[in-house]
Amino acid sequence: MPYSKSQTGESRPRVALIAGPTASGKSALAVEVARAAGGVVINADASQVYADLRLLSARPSEEEMGGVPHRLFGHIDGAEACTAARWAAEAKAEIAAAHTAGRLPVLVGGTGLYIRTLLDGIAPVPDIDPDIRAAVRALPVAEAHAALAHEDPEAAARLAPADTTRVARALEVVRSTGVPLKQWQRRKEGGIGDRIALSPLILLPPRDWLAARCDARFAAMLEQGAVAEVEALLARDLDPALPVMRAIGVPEIAALLKGDSDMDTCIAKGSLATRQYAKRQYTWFANQSPPGWPREMGAMDKLTTADLATKLQ
Repeated sequence: MPYSKSQTGESRPRVALIAGPTASGKSALAVEVARAAGGVVINADASQVYADLRLLSARPSEEEMGGVPHRLFGHIDGAEACTAARWAAEAKAEIAAAHTAGRLPVLVGGTGLYIRTLLDGIAPVPDIDPDIRAAVRALPVAEAHAALAHEDPEAAARLAPADTTRVARALEVVRSTGVPLKQWQRRKEGGIGDRIALSPLILLPPRDWLAARCDARFAAMLEQGAVAEVEALLARDLDPALPVMRAIGVPEIAALLKGDSDMDTCIAKGSLATRQYAKRQYTWFANQSPPGWPREMGAMDKLTTADLATKLQ
C-alpha cells in the first residue's frame, strides 16, 4: 500500500533511514522496506553516486533493486567530486518528490557526513581564497598542524596531527575568513531534521560476521569484473586526487594492473582496506549517531529483512 503521512499520526512527512557499515545488509533491507511501503530508495553512500564504480561500490543490480525505484545511484561522472552539500541538495529534491507522490523515502547508506549534512545542515563558510587554499594544501601536515595550533588552538587540540584533510580545512578556513571553523559550524543551515519524522535504524552486526562478509564481497567483486572496471577508469587518466580514484579497491587493483602487485596481494590488500573501512563506519555510527536511534546488533543471516522492516513501519 502506498505510504501516506496521515497513516503515521504525525503531521511531518516521514523518512526512513537505514545506515551502517558496508556489507551489513542495508541494501536488501531498504528494498524490503520500500516494497512494503510503496517507497523509493535513495542512496546515501559516497561511492555509490559514481557511474564508474558499479562493482566496487557494491551498487545494487537491477535484480537486487527488485523493481523498487532507486535514486542517486551511479548518477555522477567520476571526473567530478561529489560534495556532501551537493548530495544533500539532491537528496532533499528526491525526498520532496517522493512525498509529493505519496511514497516513503528510504535513505540507505554508510556515509555519516552525508546523512549529518542532510539532517543538520551545513556551515555557511564563504568560498576560500584560492591562494590561501593552495598555500595551505602545499604544507606538510606536521607544519599545517603546528600552524593550526597557533591560529586555531581548539581545532588543533581536536584533530589528530596526521589528519591531513581536516587539518588543512580548519587552517584554510581560519586564514581565509578570520573565524574558526567550529564557530561557522554552530551556524549550520539548510538541514531538514526538524521538518521530517525520521524513522532510523542503524545496523551494527557482529564484527567477525561483518569482516567475513567484507572479505567475501571483495572476492566476489573481482570475480564479477572489478579489474576491468578499474582498467576502464585508469584509461580515463583522471586526477588521482578525485574520490573515484581513491575509492576502496581502486588503488589495490590499479597496482595489479600496473604490475606492481600480484593477484594474491591485491586480494589481501583489497580485503583489508574493505574491513578497515567497515570498522571506521561501524565506530562512527556506534558513537556519532544519536543515542536514541535504534541499533540492530544481529547478523542478517540470522534475521530476515521482513523482521527488520517491521522496526521501520
